[in-house]
Amino acid sequence: MSARLLFRIASVLLVLFAAGHTFGFLAFKPPTPDGLALRDAMNNIHFQVGQSDLSYGAFYKGFGLSITVYLLFSAFIAWFLGGLANTQPALIGPLGWVFFAVQIAILVLSWTYFSAAPAVLAGLVAACLGLAAWVVHAAKPPL
Repeated sequence: MSARLLFRIASVLLVLFAAGHTFGFLAFKPPTPDGLALRDAMNNIHFQVGQSDLSYGAFYKGFGLSITVYLLFSAFIAWFLGGLANTQPALIGPLGWVFFAVQIAILVLSWTYFSAAPAVLAGLVAACLGLAAWVVHAAKPPL
């Protein structure tokens, strides 16, 4: 399988990851009365930081949407690296391996703190990125 195809598959998976993450955390309804009380407290208890009136619910939503933005940026990077893999693979250099390492960290965090679904998706992305980095590395001519 070509590095270009692997990076492009990773890109599509990252877009799906972003969509699932965004829908999942925005649509989540706590299944217990205690969970509902906690969510309501996060949204209804406000505090001041400088001139801003904030809540923990706002932090939760802001961090969640920030993750969505980074997942979409990662999808762009994967797509871009797919183009470079065909035209200028030497330019990818260690970026492919670092991208793979970051996705391994996401896999571990997903498995530890979330559920199997995001962990499996993170694992698929990591596999694509790792294989793509390997294909690019193996194809580079010696200096």
